[in-house]
Amino acid sequence: MGEKGDQHDSDPHIPVLLRPLLEAVAPISGTWLDGTFGAGGYTRALLDAGAERVIAVDRDPLAFEMAASWAGQYGDRLVKQPGVFSKMDEYAHDLDGVVLDLGVSSMQLDMAERGFSFLRDGPLDMRMSQDGPSAADIVNTATEAQLADILFHYGEERASRRIARAILRAREQGPITRTLELAQIVESCLPRAKPGQSHPATRSFQALRIAVNAEYDELHQGLMAAERALKPGGMLAVVTFHSIEDRMVKRFLAARAGKTGRANRYAPETVEEAPRFIVLNRKAISADEAELAANPRSRSAMLRVARRTDAPAGPIAARDIGMPEIERRPS
Repeated sequence: MGEKGDQHDSDPHIPVLLRPLLEAVAPISGTWLDGTFGAGGYTRALLDAGAERVIAVDRDPLAFEMAASWAGQYGDRLVKQPGVFSKMDEYAHDLDGVVLDLGVSSMQLDMAERGFSFLRDGPLDMRMSQDGPSAADIVNTATEAQLADILFHYGEERASRRIARAILRAREQGPITRTLELAQIVESCLPRAKPGQSHPATRSFQALRIAVNAEYDELHQGLMAAERALKPGGMLAVVTFHSIEDRMVKRFLAARAGKTGRANRYAPETVEEAPRFIVLNRKAISADEAELAANPRSRSAMLRVARRTDAPAGPIAARDIGMPEIERRPS
């Protein structure tokens, strides 16, 4: 299971699947929204490829600060919009395209003080927006059952109960406040990783980060917001980095493509609703050998692309797209 910006030392700012994404949505023109601005790689590529304007959205204030050195060259073609992509239809309408590159950004991982990395010692934070409850708040206040649910449902960690028990034992000695402290607790519960395997703490850190930032709810709301914000013919491109995110995007697009089906084998075949999207790639697009060699961070990336129709937008339940639903995190 990889992450956007896996914990490697290769170039941290290479946008993954950039070439296949640009090819899939070509020709690029009009107004686009980059819902996960990060280091700005997709935004710059869209502007260079012909977009007249890109609305760049990010909830991390640092993202726009770091773009100050180059953003000016695009003038008013680049619109910086602080906020979350789940509210994109409040920022713009009749968009020609939306790009979402999910997960934690490389620059966030590389800054130990942000608390995302299990390889660098820092405060156990993980807040993308730098406000609200932190990972330390969850680790030190959640019950054993809540922790186990977070680790299992958000990180697909099979040793979730064992790790949750170990965290509670460690809490008896005092609060857990540092990333390496938590990483060592997790490592003590799992076999040592073999060469080529992910670090033992990968799944647990992913799960906590998703819980801190409510990432699955953000994706659920964001897909519906994209449906509302795109004009007929507008393109939606989503890059995911692990199976749960990809499943949510795949099921959302399948439901919105108006696929036929039966409630059971005896029921008549029905079409739920008029298609709202036309799915352009039946299988998710992944990195080719050249990209994998140049950028190991791309190894888990998956791209799905769809074109908006003129059917009216509407809601879809979280359970219908396979979103894990667990008890709300402590606040």
